[in-house]
Amino acid sequence: MENSIRVAQVRVLPEKGNLQGNFQALTSVLDQLEDESFDVLITPECFLDGYVVTETSVSAAALLHYAIDPHKSPYTQALAAWASRRGVWVIFGCTRRVSEGAYNTALIMNRAGVLVDLYDKTHLLTHDVKYAAGQRLPVFSSDFGPFGVMICADRRWPETVRTLALKGARVIFNPTYGMHDERNLCMMRTRSYESEIAIAFTHPQQSLVTGANGEILCNEVCSDTTYSITEIDLARVDARRDVASRSHLTTRRTDLYID
Repeated sequence: MENSIRVAQVRVLPEKGNLQGNFQALTSVLDQLEDESFDVLITPECFLDGYVVTETSVSAAALLHYAIDPHKSPYTQALAAWASRRGVWVIFGCTRRVSEGAYNTALIMNRAGVLVDLYDKTHLLTHDVKYAAGQRLPVFSSDFGPFGVMICADRRWPETVRTLALKGARVIFNPTYGMHDERNLCMMRTRSYESEIAIAFTHPQQSLVTGANGEILCNEVCSDTTYSITEIDLARVDARRDVASRSHLTTRRTDLYID
């Protein structure tokens, strides 16, 4: 199991509703990354459609116009071919079409370019109520150990991160589009510290990575570059949890807490 990974975070502001244009913008970033070495690529939340759900003119029914079937979409097929060629994992934000409506989804492709799983946003606020809500907080297996995914507002609930950490995740990939101010910096450092986990917060205008002690590993905001690459030492996550007498995960008083 790998104990260190390099994470590439896409930092591009997509255009509302322009799937083709946004994928072209992503392709441009991939071209810029050609000579870079990394293990995981993460896009912001709903990058493909530009998080068009925020537009008041887009109803839940109209949202389906911007949704894709990830198993048939030429965009996901092209990205899968790229992931296979580069041998990297991909966390790709899109609106996913299903029979009952649409989900705010992060697709998960492995190093072979196989769509191995997906995560649907579980905590829906304001405009996000146009989506169907995800019903699970899974942890995924990889060559660098278990990892989790949460999308944007999911991070506001400590239980999201804590649940993924208790399930064994060493790192959480967090595609997002919303708040990225000083409050968010404090929140992300706290989420990492309280659950002893690394988190890669990926916003169109900010690349933020926090370590298991709440330290900042990367914080690039609105720079001229379209991506950031950060090395995450996952052995430090394990080491933080191994001190049983001080681990937040092993010294919890579950006999006192309210479910």
